[in-house]
Amino acid sequence: MTVTIRPGQPHGTVCAPPSKSMAHRLLICAGLSDGESVVQGVAPSEDVLATLDCLTALGAEVRREGERVLIRGTDVRARRTAAVLHCRESGSTLRFFLPLCLLSGQEARLCGSERLLSRPLDVYETICRAQGIAFEHEADALRVCGTLSPGGFSLPGNVSSQFISGLLFALPLLHGASSIRLRPPVESEPYIRMTLQALDAFGITAEWRDDMTLAVPGGQCYQPGSADVEGDWSNAAFFLALDTLCGGVSVTGLRTDSLQGDKVCGGYLRALAAGDTTLDIADCPDLGPVLFAAAAALHGGTFTGTARLKLKECDRGAAMQEELRKFGVEMELAENRIRVPAGLRTPTEPLDGHNDHRIVMALSVLCAKTGGVIHGAEAVRKSFPDFFAQLKVLHMEVESNGMDQ
Repeated sequence: MTVTIRPGQPHGTVCAPPSKSMAHRLLICAGLSDGESVVQGVAPSEDVLATLDCLTALGAEVRREGERVLIRGTDVRARRTAAVLHCRESGSTLRFFLPLCLLSGQEARLCGSERLLSRPLDVYETICRAQGIAFEHEADALRVCGTLSPGGFSLPGNVSSQFISGLLFALPLLHGASSIRLRPPVESEPYIRMTLQALDAFGITAEWRDDMTLAVPGGQCYQPGSADVEGDWSNAAFFLALDTLCGGVSVTGLRTDSLQGDKVCGGYLRALAAGDTTLDIADCPDLGPVLFAAAAALHGGTFTGTARLKLKECDRGAAMQEELRKFGVEMELAENRIRVPAGLRTPTEPLDGHNDHRIVMALSVLCAKTGGVIHGAEAVRKSFPDFFAQLKVLHMEVESNGMDQ
């Protein structure tokens, strides 16, 4: 889909969409519970739909009623046949479900896009090899077969927190106690705390023993319940950036006491508006594209903790470098640092979304000031299907070709 955005003055109020990160976690906990649970406020993004598909593949019963999801959970340890899980392009889904596929001893194939299957899975492969569990890369899937054993797990703390969360979902269901020891430095800790919050909501105990160790008692049972998905700071960041650059935009539906790491977006945007500054995004890598865009439109900025941007839906540093060049801005990339100078002009050629929802939305923020054409804009379906409809609510002139918005 191609989207054309005319320069204008956005104004009005939008409600933050439900948090995709929290929806994944609550839905999985509900799907592992012994009984029926209700999760309210679930937006049907491609990633969340992938998680619902995988719960169904493992035996849960799922019924959607608008943004309300009713789930009758399943005992994933009792699975007696091979399973095929379609993860689409969702890294969270793949990494959250892989350990759950190791609780029955039965084969499971986790399928996904080529880009998804190329993302790092070394942490899980190392665990599986050490425990004699089959772990095979196939052309269009990852095949695992074997039973995970409880015990001590040592993981690097600077890899995706999704590996840690995946283990936290599975380990409570094993017969013995386990621990997860993180080797410093630890990044994205807020996402680990979100997982612990979701587990607690469904009756599961797991806690920090010290700053680097998580203790997970075994022999536990997920309890059914009801939960509400809070507003998403990650996607609200694009509207907060619009307000920073253009003024006149209000965002509702966000919790100021949220555990979401991307809650820092408001403070980071204010810092960029105040002048050229240095920001560490190691704990909030998803904010990278929108912060780079804001820095280019304001006073410039330097960003550290950027190494993991290479491992997202695309190499987000390289993608933003390519697209900001079309705005006359030359980003400087280093291994774990990115420099964005100030200066912005109207792009003279179409922009490319790089099949990445956050790249598309970051470019849209800039086009609100300069105007522009974005190819591959359908990538927003991954996390925020009605993003462009919300831009229209803010009185932006948006024309789309290929998908209703």
